[in-house]
Amino acid sequence: MATAYAPHFIASQKAAAQTMSSPSLTMAQDELKKIAAYKAVEFVESGMVVGLGTGSTAKHAVDRIGELLQQGVLSTIVGIPTSMKTHEQALSVNIPLSDLDTHPVIDLAIDGADEVDPDLNLVKGRGGSLLREKMIEFASKKFVVIVDESKLVDYIGGSGLAMPVEVVPFCWKFTAQRLQLLFEEAGCVAELRTCPETGDPFVTDNRNYTIDLFFKKSIGDLKAAGDAILRLPGVVEHGLFVDMATVVIVAGDGGVTVKNKS
Repeated sequence: MATAYAPHFIASQKAAAQTMSSPSLTMAQDELKKIAAYKAVEFVESGMVVGLGTGSTAKHAVDRIGELLQQGVLSTIVGIPTSMKTHEQALSVNIPLSDLDTHPVIDLAIDGADEVDPDLNLVKGRGGSLLREKMIEFASKKFVVIVDESKLVDYIGGSGLAMPVEVVPFCWKFTAQRLQLLFEEAGCVAELRTCPETGDPFVTDNRNYTIDLFFKKSIGDLKAAGDAILRLPGVVEHGLFVDMATVVIVAGDGGVTVKNKS
């Protein structure tokens, strides 16, 4: 079930960002992300333990939670960050933080996604934080996802962009080859993620590497695909978030649409 929020409705909300007279396309997209993030924060209630996502859209949600705490609208919130970057951001806006060891059950998580299929299955991890994101969002009673409409795909892998897999650095080439062979029928190409500035391997917060998988066709049953990936020695976790999202908030030119898990 999807609920649409038209632009005139959004503009009336106190949470909406200020409008600029001649905003660039980039600014317009960022404003939509901000509005969608503010919509997601409406799910947050005082006293909650909240998973704090990572990325350009989730950043707005973290800032908004900090703002509402400062205003006294929210109180006694505990944040569980999904990355070191989000940890630093949350501290900068005075959100009290903890971890899964102390709070093994999370009331609500808010985060972005790289792809969303019609069944609300996700690809996540192009930002490099998939392991911590999955641990925290798996432990959440409700997982609210924020995306712009460009992230909507007909099938997982349909964007032609990466589906990340976090692997141990030891013999990563061997692991990459096994991953590519696993999805050979889908035209899979496996590539080590590197840092653009240096060409060195990108290192995750957990000191692992990331193998990016690119597909030319659908990989079929997502649960079966995820299980097959995890059976490969050297794999830590993958970026398939299957049947995890409870709400997806989509920002687009027509406004914001809220999609609920059926």
